[in-house]
Amino acid sequence: MTTILSLCTRSFHRVPKFHVQTTWKAMSTDSEVILETCGNKGVITLNRPKALNSLNLSMIRKIYPQLKAWESDPAVKLIIVKGSGDRAFCAGGDVRALVEAHKAGQPSFAEDFFREEYQLNNLIGTLQIPYVALIDGITMGGGIGISVHGAYRVCTERTVCAMPEAAIGFFPDVGGSYFLPKLPGKIGLFLALTGYRLQGRDVFKAGIATHFVDTKSLKNLETDLMRLENPSLGDIDRILLKHQEQCEVDYKKEFALKPVMGKMNTVFAADSVEKIMEALQKEGSEWSRKQHDIMKKLSPTSLKVAFQQLNRGAKMTLQDNLKMEYRLCQRFMADHDFHDGVRAVLIDKDNKPNWKPATLEEVSEERIESYFKPSPSDKELKL
Repeated sequence: MTTILSLCTRSFHRVPKFHVQTTWKAMSTDSEVILETCGNKGVITLNRPKALNSLNLSMIRKIYPQLKAWESDPAVKLIIVKGSGDRAFCAGGDVRALVEAHKAGQPSFAEDFFREEYQLNNLIGTLQIPYVALIDGITMGGGIGISVHGAYRVCTERTVCAMPEAAIGFFPDVGGSYFLPKLPGKIGLFLALTGYRLQGRDVFKAGIATHFVDTKSLKNLETDLMRLENPSLGDIDRILLKHQEQCEVDYKKEFALKPVMGKMNTVFAADSVEKIMEALQKEGSEWSRKQHDIMKKLSPTSLKVAFQQLNRGAKMTLQDNLKMEYRLCQRFMADHDFHDGVRAVLIDKDNKPNWKPATLEEVSEERIESYFKPSPSDKELKL
């Protein structure tokens, strides 16, 4: 009998510093991303476990053409994406590389990185082939970008999901302005402005994941998907629901945000970040004080851009959102907060960013509006 493994052909890609190896084991270890065609399925494995499978430009440049090839191949009926190791699906984009390129006087690196990342996000969002992301472990920023726009996202009790960009002087990109406003109530804006971490089944209850299974069932779920001879949406739905219904982990646990949804929907309905902060102070509960204290530490510019971004994005297509975000990211790359935020959080780790401007009141509406203005035509994102 033909096994699943024997149906798979693998495409291994290595960082240039590695020498070419001839053994399967060495190739598998050295590959940043493993691309497999298994019968009529495509499988993407993010393979940087020591870096929490963070997404870099070389990985994007390998995934995108393979997805395009699978999309144009009528024989391919299903695509699965997952992360290696047991800690993360994908902890986000490789922002340190962006800061290092900026220091080295290479601004085109950021332009290329975000352009190609957003083109990948758009491809995933428009795929005609079912796309199943197994988001087991840490899933943040760019990791959400390569999962949330697909048809299915399966989380586990180990999943930790967040958009913490304001803590590094950035904004919730990778289509955040498209999917966050679609979450129930004001959850999307709350996530964007606080970086709150959804965990386990809460990722499903919040609407980011479409299904939940426990980690020990993940392999069986994947095996069942791989065994489908001619996978249809109905077949995939049936298998995902079967494994979800069999899972009892946190089944009776209340959604962590349920007790505060009323407060959240009221407070975060204010028409500016400053008024949200005032409402949090006025509401006065322990939860509100905590959110106020968290937001006080984040980049004021990031908070105001994110607020405006989600308001605009709620009325826009995924493509128009990504084009808007590409303008925003280039303005952030040329500004102060992102570079000092990455330094403070990820490089020096002193957690003492020096935001400029330092307060919400100092961030003028004219400044925020300048982030959203169209760029020269050759600097716009083309999808």
